[in-house]
Amino acid sequence: MINKRLLIKNLLAHNDECSFYDKKLRFDFSNKEGKAKFLKHICALSNSNPKNNSYIVVGVDDSTNEIVGVDFFDDSKIQNLVNAYMDNAPLISYENIPFPHLAEGKVVGLVTIRPNNKITSLRKNIWKYWGGSVFFRDGSISMPKVFDIEIKDVNSQIVAQIENHAKNNIKLTLDGVMDFMNIRHNNLDAHYKVFKEIFVVCWAGIPKKVKGNIFYSRVDIELINEQVRLFYSALDEITIDFTEDHFKIVEYVKLGLHNEIKYYPLEELTIDFNENGSYNINTNLIFEPPQFNKKTLYHIYNSNNALLEKLKKNSSLSKREEQDITNLPATYLLCYLNNFEEAKDKLELAKPYIKEYNKTVYDSYKEAMRILRKVNYN
Repeated sequence: MINKRLLIKNLLAHNDECSFYDKKLRFDFSNKEGKAKFLKHICALSNSNPKNNSYIVVGVDDSTNEIVGVDFFDDSKIQNLVNAYMDNAPLISYENIPFPHLAEGKVVGLVTIRPNNKITSLRKNIWKYWGGSVFFRDGSISMPKVFDIEIKDVNSQIVAQIENHAKNNIKLTLDGVMDFMNIRHNNLDAHYKVFKEIFVVCWAGIPKKVKGNIFYSRVDIELINEQVRLFYSALDEITIDFTEDHFKIVEYVKLGLHNEIKYYPLEELTIDFNENGSYNINTNLIFEPPQFNKKTLYHIYNSNNALLEKLKKNSSLSKREEQDITNLPATYLLCYLNNFEEAKDKLELAKPYIKEYNKTVYDSYKEAMRILRKVNYN
């Protein structure tokens, strides 16, 4: 079993970016350019490594090799993006790896690209890359190339050594549990559960009992053996259920207009632990968007557009407008979910202005975009 934090350290210590490993400061999945660059690197690493795993480490300063971290990214549907744009798409995973020195909510992203021993190519155009393009790694650069029929395997032994050096042990597991329970989350209600005598899941949050059900807010959940953060949210609420064989999370999101604010189930995540020392993670989007009066939504949509124009011009806002702008990301989201197609474009356009305006509103913006990603990829 690989400790992913150790794996990242070994990758960073190995050498500079190469044909099986890349590092990025961040990826931006909110626009075509960001998605295209991500797909290009997935394609190149997959083609350059037909027999072994390839990796992208996200949240590292390229010039200094310093781990700076990125926001927790819980997009379980990212494989759908790869499948939609690629022929012979490889299996990939995006995992969130906590590091002790990073701020709360910050992690290092680890993208793992599984070998498929086939030529991967873009299926259709995206941004400036043409459908049919094939990318390979040329040192630290992902480049389009004409490929030979035979794909050479030159990295399997090196990757195997790096992965072997990242194997987990009892000390790392115990240290991880103690750190989670007694140091990082000593002010929250924290628990752990051992599955199949091997796997340790820790979770912490603020519990609240509603009609016999316990909901957690400010939630952090980790699979300690692999140092993988499974879930993190400062805003949403979740329920947790488990047996001896599985651990299940149901995530709820807070949506509504005026005084009609409710929690709606968004996604169900289940981890099934097997007797042979393996596990499977399955996610299921269970979201049914709330529907509201179209006339009311038209009024809110137009008010949001007027507020966005004021933000662009850096105009002063009235007290009422300051209150309305705190709800702007959520109400744009509701408009989009009620078939106002342009609301999504408006929300993406608002990003730099909201980010400059207020951190609390920007956190709400990131939450709205996270829900949009899940709905769209599904």
